[in-house]
Amino acid sequence: MVDLFVDGTRQLKSLTILGATGSIGRQTLEVAESLDIHVAGIAAYRGSDDLLLAARRQPDCRVVVVGPTADEREQCVAALGTRVAFGEDALLGMAGEPERIVVNGIVGAAGLAPTVAALDAGNRVALANKESLVAGGPVVVAAATAGDGEIIPVDSEHSALWQCLVGEQEETVRRLILTASGGPFRGRSRHELESVTVEEALAHPTWSMGPRITIDSATLMNKAFEVIEAHYLYAIPYDRIDVVVHPQSIVHSLVEFVDGTLKAELGDPDMRVPIQYAITYPARYSANLDPFDLTASPLEFEPPRRDDFPCLDLGYWAGRTGRSAPAVLNAADEVAVAAFLDGRIPFLAIADVVAATLDYLPIVELNNVADVLAVDAEARKAATRFVEVTGEVR
Repeated sequence: MVDLFVDGTRQLKSLTILGATGSIGRQTLEVAESLDIHVAGIAAYRGSDDLLLAARRQPDCRVVVVGPTADEREQCVAALGTRVAFGEDALLGMAGEPERIVVNGIVGAAGLAPTVAALDAGNRVALANKESLVAGGPVVVAAATAGDGEIIPVDSEHSALWQCLVGEQEETVRRLILTASGGPFRGRSRHELESVTVEEALAHPTWSMGPRITIDSATLMNKAFEVIEAHYLYAIPYDRIDVVVHPQSIVHSLVEFVDGTLKAELGDPDMRVPIQYAITYPARYSANLDPFDLTASPLEFEPPRRDDFPCLDLGYWAGRTGRSAPAVLNAADEVAVAAFLDGRIPFLAIADVVAATLDYLPIVELNNVADVLAVDAEARKAATRFVEVTGEVR
């Protein structure tokens, strides 16, 4: 494991923030400024004005732009000079710099290789990139073990589970319980789901997130991914990982112990809290947040409607099947969600495309990042074809 503090002092290690212009990246920069933590590097796919603004606020940090346009490259060099580098190799080099806390907020399968590079270097990875564990769980776990790195989850649900498990014995855990908001369609029948619009699906009742994760929340695929993540993070079998719908999103997740005790982590929905905890763990630092009002809202819980939202059970099936099945699940879902957002397939067809892709492709072993990316590419091709067939049927 990586020591949290440098040379026994209470100075936190420098941060590297991957996906610095996304929601997680922006909030990580807020946390870093509030705690006066040094930011050694920031990375993003595009050389946007937001990235340049972040670089100006962190004047001695290095910057990586993975896929800039020609104009963005020229603009970044003019503004940042030798501070900026470009391309995938530069990203992996930044992630693999030792003695760093690497916050991975990259979206999609592109986040896997940087996660492995950071773990190979023995770094702590504050992980917000679901695909790292969903698509490449065996590869990531092997990298953490071999490199003596560590993974601290950033997702609010997994941060909650992590905090509930601190100090507990593995054999005392009966089950993990992930909470789901239920998304915008919690009360709608399957018939009503046939005609939902993109705008309705993007209107999440609790969280402000990117488009893919918002749609995944609406289909419960996001919760399916979290079930798979929980299996790899905590080495808990799938039959001891449950999901419950909790529309208030106040109880972020729970652990039930063998004596019947339930331990939960509660609070207002604010991603800065789990981001800060992943950076400072096992210490806790003050945050500029109002005290939580326990009287503000009743807490409701209900079972997920699995027949109406089949993506959850697709996730359990892929997780239990193992090997490349979760990678296929993730890639097919990304293609299907993009097709829905573009208006090429209806909402309910997202699960159909994913199921067809899982049924079509063989399940193979995953030994390294290249294996995962190869499966990812094949799954995208297959899912794209199933999207086309679905569109033709419409």
